[in-house]
Amino acid sequence: MLSRLLGALVRAAVVVVVVATPSLILPGTTPEVAQMAMVVALALGLFTAIEYGATYPALIEFRDAPPFNRVRILSLLIMLFVLSVVAGGAGPKSSLLLVLNALGLLIGHALEFPWSPLSVVLQSLPGEASTISALQVKVMAGLAMFIALTALVVFALLLRLQHWPNRTQAFNVWINLPTFDPTTGSDIVTRLIRDARVNIILGFSVTFVLPVMGMTVANHIGISMLYSPHSMVWGIALWMFLPLSMFMRGLAMARIADMIRERRARLIAALDQDAAQPV
Repeated sequence: MLSRLLGALVRAAVVVVVVATPSLILPGTTPEVAQMAMVVALALGLFTAIEYGATYPALIEFRDAPPFNRVRILSLLIMLFVLSVVAGGAGPKSSLLLVLNALGLLIGHALEFPWSPLSVVLQSLPGEASTISALQVKVMAGLAMFIALTALVVFALLLRLQHWPNRTQAFNVWINLPTFDPTTGSDIVTRLIRDARVNIILGFSVTFVLPVMGMTVANHIGISMLYSPHSMVWGIALWMFLPLSMFMRGLAMARIADMIRERRARLIAALDQDAAQPV
């Protein structure tokens, strides 16, 4: 009980640090923006502490199946840190800034082809956007895509090489999938595979739909994302983090379906073997 509470507090502190990262790095952060970021960070941290401290979570999935959530939160932290450094400038002679700009520009050029997610982002920019602003968005989008793809590859390798969730105890579907009811509907394996495919399709679609929706909403409420570093950092980070979460959830649910299918096959083989033995 005590170890679970301590783990919940540590995870809550990590969430607070992640949410507050842009406000800590970006120069010229106003007190109002810093206070709002801290309120959001504390609220998400409290929610995380409650979810991980409770015996049965309500919304957070794969709580007892690390490193699913660790890969996600680490990728978001790296994404926010890198994008904040690029958006903030970090000094004209910063070696880190030069390396990030060069890497982002290289990836941006490689991924800027017709009907690519990066092309959709650049085409969604307002017409009055300057060349420098468009180039900065291209660099940040390229870095965000690189980080998201790296995190996805890491999780896919964990699935393949370490047979995630490779645990000594049985996988508890109720705790690790609190929003998924295995007792209703059709066969659980069929539902898991269907949900996995839906998540992968949604993750692919969000990369194209989110930039258009984000720019439309920002223009409607009068927010200029190009001239607000915080909005630009969070917008680009969420643009890649949400599809990453959906892809990872799809891969994880497909893996759970395979585990259940393999367990069923072993049980059927054991029953057939017992039935074949003479009485």
